[in-house]
Amino acid sequence: MTSPIACNRDKTTAMASPIPFHRLLLTGAAGGLGRELRRRLPAHCSVLRLSDMAALGEPGEREELRPADLADADAMLALLEGVDAVIHMGGVSTEQPWEAILPANIVGAYNLYEAARRQGVRRVVFASSNHVTGFYRQDEVIPAGAPPKPDGLYGLSKAFGEDLAQLYFDRHAIETVSLRIGSSFSVPRDRRMLHTWMSFDDMERLVLAALTARDVGHSIVCGVSANPQVWWDNTPAAHIGYRPLDSSAHFAAGIERAT
Repeated sequence: MTSPIACNRDKTTAMASPIPFHRLLLTGAAGGLGRELRRRLPAHCSVLRLSDMAALGEPGEREELRPADLADADAMLALLEGVDAVIHMGGVSTEQPWEAILPANIVGAYNLYEAARRQGVRRVVFASSNHVTGFYRQDEVIPAGAPPKPDGLYGLSKAFGEDLAQLYFDRHAIETVSLRIGSSFSVPRDRRMLHTWMSFDDMERLVLAALTARDVGHSIVCGVSANPQVWWDNTPAAHIGYRPLDSSAHFAAGIERAT
C-alpha cells in the first residue's frame, strides 16, 4: 500500500529538505526530546502544533500551543483536527507505578490512534523504547524488530503501543514508524551509551525519515547513531531512508578515562 505522504527529499540530507507538511503535531513537547524537536521541526512544516500537560512557554513563530491530557479522548480528538502527521513523544518516559503508566501510555496511546482514525491522519511516528527489548542479553545483537521482551512496566507499555500501531495499520491503514529509542542526548554520558547513543542531529534525521518515507506500513526501527559497538541490528532503518551520520566513537576515549 502506498503512503499518502510523498517522500520529496534526498534522504541523506534530511535537514536541508523543503517543507513537506502544512501542520505537524508534536506531543510531549515539554519533555527532553520534545524540546529538542520543537527547535528543529519548524524548518519542515508550515505550522507546528505542540501539546503537553507541562508548561510550554510562549508560542514561537508558526507554533500552536494545545495542552491536552492523553487520557481525555475528547481532548485528543480535538488535538488531531487538521493535522497531517503526528510525532508522539508524549506519555510517561521512565519506569513508574502502573497507576501512572496506565492513563498516559495505555489509554493515551489508544486515544491518540483512535483520534487519528477519526480525523483522517495517515502517519504517526511513535516514540517506543529500547526497554521493549530490555531483557535480551547484552552480548547478543538482536534485530530492530525483535519480539518484545520488556524489562519493566514502562517497556511493556511501549510494546502495547507498537501492537496498537500494527492493529491500526492492519484495520485502518494508518502507517506508523515505531522508534525504539536508545539514549538520545547531546553527547554519550557513560559506557552504556557508547552502544545506545543517538545524537540530536541523528534524531532529527530519523524523525524526518519516519515522517516522509513511502510504504512503511508499521515499521520498527532503532533510534541509534552509527556507533561502532551496537546491541541492535538496525538494517530495517534503510527501508525508511535513515542514515545516521554521528558516532559515539568520538567520545569513547574520554568516557573510558572518566570511568
